[in-house]
Amino acid sequence: MTTEITQMQLGASGRRPVLRKNALLTVLGLTAAVTVLFFVIRSALPPAWSSPGSPELYLIGVLGALLTLTPFAFSLAKRSGASENPPAWFVAHVITASIGIALLVIHSGGYVRRPPALLLAGGLFLILQGAWARIYLSHKISGVFGGKYRAIIGKTMIDKDRLRDIIAIKGDVLRRLDAGADEALFSPTLAHWCRHPLLSLRYVRLAREEMSVIGQRKAISPALAYWRALHIAVALLFLLGLIVHVITVTFFAGYVADGAPVHWWHLAAWGGPSQ
Repeated sequence: MTTEITQMQLGASGRRPVLRKNALLTVLGLTAAVTVLFFVIRSALPPAWSSPGSPELYLIGVLGALLTLTPFAFSLAKRSGASENPPAWFVAHVITASIGIALLVIHSGGYVRRPPALLLAGGLFLILQGAWARIYLSHKISGVFGGKYRAIIGKTMIDKDRLRDIIAIKGDVLRRLDAGADEALFSPTLAHWCRHPLLSLRYVRLAREEMSVIGQRKAISPALAYWRALHIAVALLFLLGLIVHVITVTFFAGYVADGAPVHWWHLAAWGGPSQ
């Protein structure tokens, strides 16, 4: 593992971590192997390790949930502009999310016949889709950015007057949003959205309209165009499901237990058969 993880080495600047494909596969392989090993030897462990909600599996679940929150911290740091090293956050979000989902699978105790199983399914989808994007799509994405202009947008006619107007308006909006920003690198951060929500929304719409006029979306495959949007959408659903699960087991423990004894830490047992 040490050899592979060292491939998450610094870039040319000496400060930019890079998650190599072999390192990613090693992390995923090891977490999957440990998870499978747990279920193989579980019968030889004390009964608590086979009972969801036991102190042991409860704490495993808490740790797993905290680790799966790292990607959302990464997103917040990136969009707020507070992070000075987004690549390091990216590497951390991949590793911690992979380990966190593995811990949640262990926390489940193998009981996948109830709604929380959908939470695990969403987490596994995010891990597999993210790995697929890093391993398979990364070179296609770099090919788009490194390709020639004509090859990227195709040979369709472009309304140059309309494009010129959009660029001019977008430049004016950008100056009002952030006078010192470089248009080629600019994307509205949380600070921009908080200070100037309408201007930020207008800038995003103009940027999308510019891409539409150029025809950039039509020149690349749907997988390249929409994988990130799908990843974010499923991640938000995962976060919502995690919040709902925490609330139900903490305050509606009676409903979750469905008549059985509540043997995990909780604040209220609302929803039980007697209520």
